[in-house]
Amino acid sequence: MTDRYLSVARSGVHEVEIKRSRFLCALAPVTSEEAAREFIAGRRRAEPGARHHCHAFVLGPDGRTRRSSDDGEPAGTAGLPMLEVLRRREVTDTVAVVSRHFGGVLLGAGGLIRAYGQSVSDALEVVGVLEHRRLRLVEVAVSYDRAGRLENDLRASPYLVHATRFDALARFEIGLAPEEGPEFASRLANLTNGEATTTELGDHWITAR
Repeated sequence: MTDRYLSVARSGVHEVEIKRSRFLCALAPVTSEEAAREFIAGRRRAEPGARHHCHAFVLGPDGRTRRSSDDGEPAGTAGLPMLEVLRRREVTDTVAVVSRHFGGVLLGAGGLIRAYGQSVSDALEVVGVLEHRRLRLVEVAVSYDRAGRLENDLRASPYLVHATRFDALARFEIGLAPEEGPEFASRLANLTNGEATTTELGDHWITAR
């Protein structure tokens, strides 16, 4: 079972021009095949003048669901190179659609493979990715007189501060990897003189920002 994966950070479109052909790569975060195919259909409507709308998408934390289409380009020259970029970059829960406006110059099989792969790779650099980690969430509750020092220390530490809440006590939800539990408990006791209380919230997928 994986405990980490990457996904595209947001929806976005990036264009590259290669030998007068325009390649518009649209990326979007998706969590289902239905959502991926809706996005693909939307790109067809958005770029009606494009000759091809090739796509690839990967779903699930383990990246097990993978689909691609050359959409009329020579077999293996578009969808698979796009899919390979997502796989190599370890990006999942993401759909990529490259709409090609033909510029009159034939690129050949090798040129198409490079062009479609570059389109996705460049778009990922522009749009960015997010890291998601499976972590054990722990809620830490302390009195307000200890909250300031604790929060400053936590935010400077390697632990992930997932959420904060302030009611009768100051509460911090902290994401911990399995091996971090003992050291975190010791650090917390030292920082709060043993006065903090903790509540286990279970394992969750957390977006690291």
